[in-house]
Amino acid sequence: MAPAAAVAFSIIAGAQYAGGALPLAVLIALVGCVCVAFTIGEFARYLPSAGGMYTYSARGLHPAVGFLVAWGYAFVEPLVAPVLYLIFGIVMAGTLASEFSCSICRADQWWIWSTVAALLVFVLGYLGIQISTRAGTLLGLFEIAVFGAVSLWLIAKADHNTFKVFTTSAATAEGFSGLRGVFAGSIYTILAFIGFEAAAPLAEEARDPRRTIRRAVIYSAVGIGAFYVLTTYAATVFFGPSKMPGFAGFNNGDPWTGLAKIVWGGAWVLVFLAILNSAVANSNAGANATTRTWYAMGRIRLIPPVFTLIHPLWRSPYIAVFGQLIVGLGVALPLGFLFQPLPAFILIATMATAVIVLIYITVNLAAIRFFLTEHRDQFNPVRHLVVPLIGIAFFVPAFLTAMGIRAFSFVVRLSGPARFTGLVVGIWLLLGVLYLLYLYVRQSERVANTGRIFVDEPHGAVEAPGATIARTT
Repeated sequence: MAPAAAVAFSIIAGAQYAGGALPLAVLIALVGCVCVAFTIGEFARYLPSAGGMYTYSARGLHPAVGFLVAWGYAFVEPLVAPVLYLIFGIVMAGTLASEFSCSICRADQWWIWSTVAALLVFVLGYLGIQISTRAGTLLGLFEIAVFGAVSLWLIAKADHNTFKVFTTSAATAEGFSGLRGVFAGSIYTILAFIGFEAAAPLAEEARDPRRTIRRAVIYSAVGIGAFYVLTTYAATVFFGPSKMPGFAGFNNGDPWTGLAKIVWGGAWVLVFLAILNSAVANSNAGANATTRTWYAMGRIRLIPPVFTLIHPLWRSPYIAVFGQLIVGLGVALPLGFLFQPLPAFILIATMATAVIVLIYITVNLAAIRFFLTEHRDQFNPVRHLVVPLIGIAFFVPAFLTAMGIRAFSFVVRLSGPARFTGLVVGIWLLLGVLYLLYLYVRQSERVANTGRIFVDEPHGAVEAPGATIARTT
């Protein structure tokens, strides 16, 4: 989930809109994401599948909806890695340029370091799920410890600790005051949470998936949410709520390293390392979720079956891993050169958030119908109606803002390259609808298979990546 990179880049991208109320934007994202995490957990008890959320939507609403969720997820997950490759390149090149003098220590050579990050993630993915997930866990613990410590330090050093930052009165960015700024900022705080649901596509590689997947998504959303509230509050009260609209530009676009230099002196290097570590860890997690989703889609032939090929030794879907490397660099490098790396990061991040929020809304709707129909005897009005509706309510404003749909007064248009989000996402969804119509005419069983649960089938069905190793160790 890249907590350090999310704190240092994803969340602060929302500061230009939410201003001093950025912690409130984090709380909005927290409530919405915990609700959908709970919903995913409820689904995982009955539908353990590498298809994850597209299987939930297919069974809860309709196979056509499941297909479109798969189409959207196939768009979002491959974007996670390139977003983090850009962050790695920005931080590494910028820090080397400011602190050292050498031939590869220039800020405009970010692309070298982005490529290095992509190759490292490729190696981790190729070597299989156990090595890559264990590496991600260890890296994640390090970055949480560093950012947790520096946040407590900032709170202790702050001139004024105040709960005003959890109210709309602190949202004072020019042109984005009040709820408009908070909801615009919530796009990027939701972005920081993306990843808690990535455990769902690993259901066929986990022991007791009906229990472990549920715990993984809920605990990660709650735990990381508390961490984000702590870190965002610390940065806001130390830097100053009134100055937060300009926070992202502090210290040449690397504000958290700048804060660490102020309060920790030479120990700022720990924050620098935590951000780099975070970018690699989250790229790795996003790549794992992408390759498993592609594997699941290839298994039911929504995409070429070659994506189901499993490495005989490492048990990784190695063709999908190669594909992720190509897509990751194919997105990060061209957009980075076209818009510059930071604006390119914001554009990719906004597109990913718009689609994933729509998927979260769909999954919440699917849960309501699933437990009212297929599992009516298990229906609970709080767990299967109230919780999904709360999640939907908290996500709708962020989706409308990201897409530029000004349906309410609190919806504003985003600036910079992010303003193209609605156009790009709209084109992708239209292509998905056209492909769906083609499949219905030519091979409708492919769409119907989005709701198929392979682990419930007799032995001999297509084997999940990593299944042999993961279930015997």
